[in-house]
Amino acid sequence: MKTIRNFSVLLLITALLVSCSSLTVNTDYDKSVDFSKYKSFSFYELTDKSGSVSELNKKRIVNAVKNEMTKKGFVESAENPDVLINITTILADKKSITANTNYYNYGGYYRPYYWGGGYAGATTSYDVYEYKDGSVIIDVIDASNKQLIWQGIGNKEIDSPSKNPEKTINEAVAKIMENFPPKAKK
Repeated sequence: MKTIRNFSVLLLITALLVSCSSLTVNTDYDKSVDFSKYKSFSFYELTDKSGSVSELNKKRIVNAVKNEMTKKGFVESAENPDVLINITTILADKKSITANTNYYNYGGYYRPYYWGGGYAGATTSYDVYEYKDGSVIIDVIDASNKQLIWQGIGNKEIDSPSKNPEKTINEAVAKIMENFPPKAKK
């Protein structure tokens, strides 16, 4: 019975940790740009700011972006693309520190009675959580004037390597590029 209870607690903690570390996406774009005029793309640069993203994962990210662009009706063109795609990856070691203070006292006063010396104290415990913070930044640049027209940023706490990096990267890039190109305002 104790094993089942321990397993239930472990399962609950795992579910909470997984739910807390979801991909956060932010996008921004130049509202004066008519995105309907862009039909082709090429890659400009892939930058790894941390130097710790593997060549396999870099290739997976590029392929995921190609797939998303193709799904959206864009054609890859090395000769004369309408837009250039710039991808930047950042992987940083981070720490989160929390403190918890417990106060206690002995003695006190209640109406006519007084007991003890009124001693009060506290203990503080510190917890350090180390994790990796990963970001993928996808820039879409107008090829004719080299101006940034759209940017998507995906950020996530990474607590362990993915068991299926291909699927994880494809899902992350799809979520980042979900609102590209921006819908025309009516």
